Amino acid sequence: QVLLAKRAKTKLHDPLKWGPAVAGTIENGETYYSNIIKETEEEIGISNVTLTKGSKIRRPGKYDHFTQWYFLSLDKQINEFQIQKEEVEEIKWFSINQLKNEMNDNPQDFLESIRNQLDELIK
Repeated sequence: QVLLAKRAKTKLHDPLKWGPAVAGTIENGETYYSNIIKETEEEIGISNVTLTKGSKIRRPGKYDHFTQWYFLSLDKQINEFQIQKEEVEEIKWFSINQLKNEMNDNPQDFLESIRNQLDELIK
C-alpha cells in the first residue's frame, strides 16, 4: 500500500489534492534528507525513521524546482499517525490497484508529481 496525504484546504497551491504523505521546502542550512526527516515528524508525527533515497527530478514551469523523492516502508494504522492540520487535511493508505484506478478515474484529485511518479511509488 501507498500512504498519501490530502493537502489542507487552506494551502495556496493545489488545496485538497492527494500528494506525498510528507513534503517540504528546504531552508538555509538543510539538506534534502534533514528536511524530509523534520517534515515527517511535523506533518505525520513519525520519528526515528530511515528513508530510502529515490529519484531527483527537476520540475520546470511556473514553480521551477527540484524534487528529491524518499521512500519508507512502515507498518502503521492510520490512527497511529498525528497529522499537522495546517498542512494535511487527511492521510490514507491506498492499495496499488485502488491508487491506479482512482488516478485514472479522477486525475484532477492528485498532484501531477504523484501521477508522474506512480511507477516509483509502487516499487
